Amino acid sequence: MLKFKLLLWFFNQLLRRQINNNLLCGRYVQGKVLVFQICTASGVGRYYEIRSGTIRSFSGLAPHPQFTFTFSDALKGFEILSAKDSQAAFIRGVGSKDLVVSGDFREVMWFQGLSAFLQPPKVFSPYDRTVF
Repeated sequence: MLKFKLLLWFFNQLLRRQINNNLLCGRYVQGKVLVFQICTASGVGRYYEIRSGTIRSFSGLAPHPQFTFTFSDALKGFEILSAKDSQAAFIRGVGSKDLVVSGDFREVMWFQGLSAFLQPPKVFSPYDRTVF
C-alpha cells in the first residue's frame, strides 16, 4: 500500500518537473482545467488538478473528477503504473479488470498525450533504423 501511495505522489512530482522544464509539455497543459484521480477499489488514492499551466495533487478522492483510474488493489496499481511497457500494462489491466477507467474518455485521451511526456526519448540507430 505504501509503495502505491508513494508512486502516486511521485507521479505528481514527475509531471510538475516536465511541465516546468519541457516547453512542449508546458504548452500542452496551458489553459487546461482538469481534475482526475487514481485510486484503488477500496478508496485509497490521490487526485490531481491541472489548472493555469500547473499540476497539484491531493491525498484522498475528488468529489467530482472528470475521469478516474480505479485499480483492483494497491499491488496491481503499483505493478501497472510502474511497468516498463506502460501502455501494454494498461491494456492488460483493463482486459483483466484490474484497472477500470471511468469518466470522460476525451479527457482520458488528452491525459494519455500528457503521460507521453514522461516516456524516455527513443534513440534511433543511423545504421539499421532499429530502436534501442
